[in-house]
Amino acid sequence: MSRIVYVNGEYLPEGDAKVSIFDRGFVMADGVYEVVSVLDGKLIDFPGHQARLNRSLDALEIGQPMTDDAYLEMFRALVEKNRINDGLIYLQVTRGNPGDRDFAYPPKDTPQTVVAFTQSKPGLAENPAVKTGWRVITLPDQRWDRRDIKTVQLLYPSMAKMAAKAQGADDAWLVEDGKVTEGTSNNAYIVKGNSIVTRELSNDILHGITRAAVLRLAREAQLQVEERGFTPEEAAQADEAFVTSASAFVMPVVEIDGAKIGSGAPGKIAERLREIYLDEMRKTAL
Repeated sequence: MSRIVYVNGEYLPEGDAKVSIFDRGFVMADGVYEVVSVLDGKLIDFPGHQARLNRSLDALEIGQPMTDDAYLEMFRALVEKNRINDGLIYLQVTRGNPGDRDFAYPPKDTPQTVVAFTQSKPGLAENPAVKTGWRVITLPDQRWDRRDIKTVQLLYPSMAKMAAKAQGADDAWLVEDGKVTEGTSNNAYIVKGNSIVTRELSNDILHGITRAAVLRLAREAQLQVEERGFTPEEAAQADEAFVTSASAFVMPVVEIDGAKIGSGAPGKIAERLREIYLDEMRKTAL
């Protein structure tokens, strides 16, 4: 069955969906996106993702094409129309179609382009990689300096992901001024004793919605949280490590640049955080 997707107010079979070749998202990467997980047919942490979408749009002065309630209604409709039990919803909002290519922004009354689609992923929360953990390599962070805005400029993260796969790893941790910023599509953490260490919020990293929830739950579980940068060498000497994202939730990391982290197996703290995160998110899903 063909997926039903959303394009500018219409629900269409994916084969009928079209966006102009002059759309700023296509010619300028002038757009933002969000990815919301679906578990048991419900949306995970929708308010957090919606707040970040609004922040990203404001940062780029794109304008807001829909209300929060309209997004929620549209997401729920896509889940229902595509019979999604576990999976993802991808949303992209661009500055729209100015009718031609120009570096200058189009007039402010140019309608934004809004597209969304689902990805069915049965058993999303039962990812077998959780049992073995990810292996990561480190690469220089060569992205632009506003990584806090969730833009569609994803070429370098894609290149880094492929470089990791070429070396038999699962992902890359990006390094700037000697310290890890984040993964290609996730926030990065190490654990030493009872302390979780992760980079502080700034323009240098994406303000992860899963990150915010996991750190809140970690503090509630009486774990120490240090928001600071850490080096790859510090990571190699850590007791354990993990990443967080909307699709991976909490994923253990067991190796960095060929060096085992801790015992080389997923750690207990990452395991516990994943458990309490999924439990909390299922309780509060919309």
